[in-house]
Amino acid sequence: MLSADPIWALGAMSGTSLDGVDAAMLRTDGERIFAFGDSAYRAYSEAEQTTLREALGKWPGEDVAAAEAVTHAAHLEVLQGFRDAELIGFHGQTLAHEPQGRGTYQIGDGAALAEALGVPVIWDFRTADVQLGGEGAPLAPYFHFACAKYIQADAPLGILNLGGVGNLTWIDPSYDRPNDEGALLAFDTGPANAPINDLMMARRGERCDRDGALARLGTVEPGALELFLEESYFRRMPPKSLDRDAFADMITLVNELSDFDAAATLTGMSAAAVLQAMEHCPKPPSRLLITGGGRHNPVMMDMMRAALDCPVDPIEAVGLDGDMLEAQAFAHLAVRVRRGLPTSGPSTTGVRAGVSGGTFSDPQAQGAA
Repeated sequence: MLSADPIWALGAMSGTSLDGVDAAMLRTDGERIFAFGDSAYRAYSEAEQTTLREALGKWPGEDVAAAEAVTHAAHLEVLQGFRDAELIGFHGQTLAHEPQGRGTYQIGDGAALAEALGVPVIWDFRTADVQLGGEGAPLAPYFHFACAKYIQADAPLGILNLGGVGNLTWIDPSYDRPNDEGALLAFDTGPANAPINDLMMARRGERCDRDGALARLGTVEPGALELFLEESYFRRMPPKSLDRDAFADMITLVNELSDFDAAATLTGMSAAAVLQAMEHCPKPPSRLLITGGGRHNPVMMDMMRAALDCPVDPIEAVGLDGDMLEAQAFAHLAVRVRRGLPTSGPSTTGVRAGVSGGTFSDPQAQGAA
């Protein structure tokens, strides 16, 4: 068990948008943030991205060796550029997520990384939560709570991550701990960047609609938007979570549209999903802080600002780094695991009681074995 003193932890995240690996240092005791350290980003090449895409939706027992190799090499390359990390939080790459079915599956061998780097690694964060009846996602909310304390928020607020999937954390910073009843509510809002990225790749061979340039020239198709909002997911009470491709048929709703209108419509769907999510918040948030790649899409940001009754700002507005927040989250969660503190609970994943999920791999112990 780790002492309660703050340490420098290194977190790594490779999300469902499949753009690359984020890595960031954080000084934390697993409860408070003491300092933010260096960060780095390692983009996936087009060939690597293709390999990972081909593995999406696969489960243990299926051939994912090539994707495993890409995941390991990319993480090793970026993580070995850091010094002074006392602990690493390694998320791995999610290939499939079906919490009420086959479970959740992240590839990446934390034990191999620990041995290669000579630093203890916490990994496989989601499995324990799912095995105990939780959704296994989202996992960043306990860190979001620490961020709200760090910026000295004095009213309920929302932190919305717009990656491949959107996920919202509603926070009441008047509580002392993230696992206090009423302190948090977290859930996936719906698709965010994944359908737009898939459309761009399929139609134009591009990774994303950079700066919303294509969507800006199009018009949202109201019929397609209405069909999208009929999806039963939006009526489910949170906590709830999604697989990256849970809304893959969104693409079929825009098949007959021009590239411009298709991009605008998919962007409008992602924004509309956020509006639906707001109805589940215990109280209206005083503001919504946006993290993840979606905050770089001005069309999506403008759509949310037009629809919501609270200020919508990139999280940089409060001095945090929206590109590295998820990597920092897994540094924070790694310390929580080593201290035996919960990383998820009833209000974030729906698990019946607080869970401290994660596997600990110590290279010194492995060497002794």
